[in-house]
Amino acid sequence: MESRLANGLKLLYIPKKTRISSGIGNRLPEAYKKFYKEWRHQTPEPIYYQPKQGKWTRDEKTGAVIPVQNIPIPLKYPKTMNSGIWGGEAVIQGFKQGGGKYKSRVPYFWTPTLKKTVVYSEVLNKYMSTTVTQRGFDLINKSYGLDHYLLKTSACNLKTVLTLKLKRKILMALRDKTLYPDNFVKQQEVYDKYKHYLADYTHDEIEWYGLTFNEALLKLQDIDDISEVKKEPLKVKYRAELIEELNNSDEIKEEKQSWLNKLNPFANK
Repeated sequence: MESRLANGLKLLYIPKKTRISSGIGNRLPEAYKKFYKEWRHQTPEPIYYQPKQGKWTRDEKTGAVIPVQNIPIPLKYPKTMNSGIWGGEAVIQGFKQGGGKYKSRVPYFWTPTLKKTVVYSEVLNKYMSTTVTQRGFDLINKSYGLDHYLLKTSACNLKTVLTLKLKRKILMALRDKTLYPDNFVKQQEVYDKYKHYLADYTHDEIEWYGLTFNEALLKLQDIDDISEVKKEPLKVKYRAELIEELNNSDEIKEEKQSWLNKLNPFANK
């Protein structure tokens, strides 16, 4: 019975249209669609609550068996976060109890602690001034460096555009071996340290990784423009085919005439 119900639900399920499954977004390559799903559709790691395991639990007060409900806390992602490293944190919107016992609750926003600091990328060999949350600091230190943190963290947990851009540059530098161009020994040392992260990506996936939706559309448009320039006009193609066909027909006529001359005893020799 349960299997029949599950099959029935599958038949009734209609997937929602997304930016990459409809319209011009559907023309984007699979490499970008994979990144976009990881960035926008994949569930990030819970930070502000501890999810319970299993399907059922027992209430501590009543002893009744109730289903486990892991409902994520609604979060707000301001645009200003895209210029920093937030470590998966966000703004929490909720209510706070008023000053007195009998006062009504009031709307309240909990924001992470932001600190202006300088971070260093060993692969890019650059120091960057940016805004980092306390959790971002902890994750970078726990990963033994910014590069390790970015490369081993999925896009849904990085979230901000800055971290995705940095990860894209690091992956491209490792893929093309453009790091430390003036020091081959240092280049090989750093490359050997981080090269195992490249196993999770193909060449095309790195090429499209870290782009926003609008940037991906512009890149697709540039590719289409280049292909249009390289494409040969049809009139040139048809003209060449016609000339070749006419040349072949003249050769056939000459060949027939030569055979007829050989068979004709009255032909001029």
